[in-house]
Amino acid sequence: MPSDRRVTASPLFNRKVKKLKKNEKERLDEEIQGILEDPEKGEEKKGDLKGILVYKYKLNKEQILLAYEVSDEGIHLLTFGSHENYYRDLKNYLKG
Repeated sequence: MPSDRRVTASPLFNRKVKKLKKNEKERLDEEIQGILEDPEKGEEKKGDLKGILVYKYKLNKEQILLAYEVSDEGIHLLTFGSHENYYRDLKNYLKG
């Protein structure tokens, strides 16, 4: 897959990025680049979250989950964070 896909981000995603340290943002950017190269890299969710992919990576020994959607237009980044309350918060955001 070519990586000329458009990348968009939710307002929630953008708010969270602003709180990251420089090295955390650089790591997130690397992971997003990997998703652009292989959009199916994440695990597709079921049920309420059908159609959403979640990719997991380690940052400072902590597992970070990155939720996104893939469409013909490109990739839409939804949110990221540690596992604690992650899916609950993601569902609430999508309902909102």
